[in-house]
Amino acid sequence: MKKFNYLRTNPMLRGIGISAMAALFIAACASVPPPVEQMAVSKAAVGSATSAGSNEFAPLPLKSAMDKMDAAERAMSEKEYVLARQLAEQAQVDAQLAAATSRSAKAQKAASALQEDNVILRQEIDRSTK
Repeated sequence: MKKFNYLRTNPMLRGIGISAMAALFIAACASVPPPVEQMAVSKAAVGSATSAGSNEFAPLPLKSAMDKMDAAERAMSEKEYVLARQLAEQAQVDAQLAAATSRSAKAQKAASALQEDNVILRQEIDRSTK
């Protein structure tokens, strides 16, 4: 029976195998598709954060999201798709943070207003029962 240990014993075949694997790896990395879907999702998240009132309640995360979105669009135009995807993902996270912060601040403001109304109502009830 023949032994098929050519790759272990023949350095030339081993070098060819390593070269072929490196070429496949480089070819796979070179064909990164543009992150069109991620860009759209990130733009929608920034728009949602803006409409949630983040300009007033969370201006810093919103500005960060908008800056990263602008940088992602520049990277897309320069065909740096990996960088564009990373920046778009970061912009989406920042926009989600801004929207959540804004909603939380609005809820706290509404809760404070209700507590003040309750205090006024209690005072009115106390006044009317005396």
